[in-house]
Amino acid sequence: MEKKEALILNIKDLKVEYRTEDGVVYAVNGLDLEIEKGKTHGLVGETGAGKTTTALSVLDLIQSPPGVIVNGQIELDGKNIRGLKDKEMEKIRGSEVSMIFQDPMTSLNPVMTIEDQIAEVIEYHEPGGYKEAIKKTHDMLTMVGLPPKRGKEYPHQFSGGMKQRVVIAMALACRPKLLIADEPTTALDVTIQAQVLTLMKELKTRYDTSMLMITHDLGIVAEICDKVSVIYAGRIIEHGNLEDIFDNTRHPYTEGLFNSLPNLQDRKAKLKPIKGLMPDPTNLPSGCPFHPRCDYAMDICSKEYPKKIGRNDQHFVECHLYNSENIIKGGVIKRG
Repeated sequence: MEKKEALILNIKDLKVEYRTEDGVVYAVNGLDLEIEKGKTHGLVGETGAGKTTTALSVLDLIQSPPGVIVNGQIELDGKNIRGLKDKEMEKIRGSEVSMIFQDPMTSLNPVMTIEDQIAEVIEYHEPGGYKEAIKKTHDMLTMVGLPPKRGKEYPHQFSGGMKQRVVIAMALACRPKLLIADEPTTALDVTIQAQVLTLMKELKTRYDTSMLMITHDLGIVAEICDKVSVIYAGRIIEHGNLEDIFDNTRHPYTEGLFNSLPNLQDRKAKLKPIKGLMPDPTNLPSGCPFHPRCDYAMDICSKEYPKKIGRNDQHFVECHLYNSENIIKGGVIKRG
């Protein structure tokens, strides 16, 4: 049995709703997530699956109204941070947990210089005055491959890839225990994506930071993650390490994600997209929310939500196709 490592993040039964005039959006629906110290954990799913809402819940940045954390436990490095006062959470954000948001273009203040924006974070969380903060800011810019003298410039003078490096420098300035990266390479071209991912891996190792990588790109998961959780309609439906998820796929949705990728060995092979669309979060299907799109759906799938069942002590799936015997043997899902 694999040794259980200490957890940097432990989320239990998280439920988040957005209560609007048009109805209640059930964004996260009983989500469990564990991230081990020093590990990079991938959270994978389509747009609207609940990935960003989960991340914002950790930082207590759910906009209220309309957002409400209805239920759940959130522990950061063994400390319960759910329900802390605003001032207490402000001390935690940036120092113990930081986030790289999806679009660096909108993450930076257009009327402040780059160095002032990074120094502001350092000044708030660490002892020493402005001069000391600027010195550390220049060190961070050098760390992410930017000349310190460019710190006096403004965001509009930087390319997309350079802005993303600035955001990474800002997020890591106070050496947080956990870094949450929300699709950090989405707005970048492929070459710059590779550079940013390499940089994040190097800095994560240097600062001994744990990371939650939110993405829909399985290539990024394979490149940077140790463990993977697949999210659908606000729940983790499959979880395991890279070998479990990539080589021993169990959930039909995970199978669909892989089948949607181009086949580099057979360039004439057609893509096999998952049929249908993500369910309306204001009106989720009964039973398993994936059953209207599932090629393996049975009668029970529309009536009961499946229980979590383990292939081993670290690979779990929520699917009616499996019992304790055939999840271990495999043979239900045939990818490709």
